[in-house]
Order: sequence, then structure tokens, then C-alpha cells
Amino acid sequence: MKNILVLCTGNSCRSQIAHAYLQKFAGDKATLYSAGVEVHGVNPKTIQTLKEDGLDITYYTSNHISEYKNIPFDYVITVCDNAKETCPFFPTNAVKLHHNFPDPSKHKGTDEEIKQEFAKVREMIKKYSKDFVQKYL
Repeated sequence: MKNILVLCTGNSCRSQIAHAYLQKFAGDKATLYSAGVEVHGVNPKTIQTLKEDGLDITYYTSNHISEYKNIPFDYVITVCDNAKETCPFFPTNAVKLHHNFPDPSKHKGTDEEIKQEFAKVREMIKKYSKDFVQKYL
């Protein structure tokens, strides 16, 4: 069983999406955690966009990286440049991976355009997560 941490700025959108899909694709091969260098709460649009793809994350919480300092991670995946650059020293022997996904919560436009941006980012992260599991687990 591998321990995987997904890290983002506020643990509200991208890391939550990655957490959900990595858990879905990894099944019992991994225990997933997600955290932020700040805590912003789970974005309701994130919950909705995952629900549209059959995933329920209503019970997910937004967590700070410091909550996981004693977990021996095998992989730490940063999903935004800010988290990669501002992450405090995190002692681990984990393999560190990085992929900067667009932040759908920063997208400007109509409600429909924002919904489409969330769906676009969801699909990008879904593909990344599936590829990760196939390659590393």
C-alpha cells in the first residue's frame, strides 16, 4: 500500500479533484491524502463537477500540509506551481512529481463558462491520475 499526498495552494479545487481520481483509479493500492500550503475549504464547484462524473466528495475536507508531517509518503504530487514554490520544508523520501494545472476557480466568465472550465480541468486531472496509477502503481 502506497501513501500519496496531493498538494496545492488551498486544497480547494485541483488537489481535491486529483485526490478523488487517484483514489478511484488506485483502489486498494494506495491511501490518498490531499493538502494545501493554505486552507481554503473545498470549493462547491469542485464538488459539483466531480458529482457530474459520478464521484461524491461531499465528505472531503480541506487540510493543511502540517497535518500530515508524520506520514511516510511514497509520492508527493504538486498540482500547481505556487504549492511547488511555497511548500515549506517537508522531510520525506517520497518521489516528488509536479504538474501545473490551471486553477478553475480563477476563471472569469459566465456561470456556464466557469462550469466548462471546471469540467475541462477535471478531465485533465482525470487523465493525469489514470496515467499516474498505470505508471507508478
